[in-house]
Amino acid sequence: MKALVGIVMGSDSDLPVMQAAADMLIELGIPYELTIVSAHRTPARLMKYAAGATVRGLKVIIAGAGGAAHLPGMIASVTTLPVIGVPIKSSNSIDGWDSILSILQMPNGIPVATVALNGAKNAGILAASIIGAFQPDISEKLTGYKKKMEDEVIGKASALKGKGQPNQFD
Repeated sequence: MKALVGIVMGSDSDLPVMQAAADMLIELGIPYELTIVSAHRTPARLMKYAAGATVRGLKVIIAGAGGAAHLPGMIASVTTLPVIGVPIKSSNSIDGWDSILSILQMPNGIPVATVALNGAKNAGILAASIIGAFQPDISEKLTGYKKKMEDEVIGKASALKGKGQPNQFD
C-alpha cells in the first residue's frame, strides 16, 4: 500500500523520538515512509523530498528536528501538504526551547503544526486525524483508540476507589 504519511528527521539520532510517530501509524493501520533529510546538510535532498511528496501520494508530512530545527519549516515552504513539526531535544540543546521556537515561530504563509517537545506520538495521532477527516475507516480507528484511553483512565480511577481512596466524584 502506498504511504500516506511521510516521516522525516534531520539525523538518525532523532529516530528514538520519531519512532513513536511510526508506531502510532502502525497501530492505526496507516502506511508511512520514513527517511533522513537534513535541512542544513542535504538541502537539495530536502527540496526533492518535499516537492515530490504529493506525487508519491503523501497526505501529511511529520518532520522532526533538534537544535535550529529548520526542517519542518523548509518542507512546509516547498509543499502544500500539512506539515507537523516535532521539536526534538538534541544533544547540542540546553533545554529544547531552540527546537520548539524554531518550529513554532513560522512566518505568516508557511504554517507548521507543532506538537510538544519529543511529542512524536501526538504527531502520529494528528496526522491520522487529518487523514481521518476524509477517510471514515481511519476516523473509526481513532475513535477506538480514544475509547481505549478512556477505558484505561476509568479503570485506574476504579482501582483507586477499590483501594479505599476517598473519591466523592464517582
